Amino acid sequence: MKARILVSYKDSVLDPQGQAVRNALHTLGYEAVRDVRQGKVFEIELRGVSRTEAERLLPEIAGKVLANVVIEKSSWEILED
Repeated sequence: MKARILVSYKDSVLDPQGQAVRNALHTLGYEAVRDVRQGKVFEIELRGVSRTEAERLLPEIAGKVLANVVIEKSSWEILED
């Protein structure tokens, strides 16, 4: 089973890299870009677990290992069974 976990700064946390990308896009003429938030993507392959078990494991993995829950938020999705 494959899954994807997305980790990004919480909305209340300043994202200097995202701001730098937004400014660069504006410089290149992409004025329609209102905001950019930088994040991390983790592709995870799970073996020998049911979908129910994966749905329990993925937020646990994200919250305990991949994200700093003080400043980051995470979301996840199962890509294939």
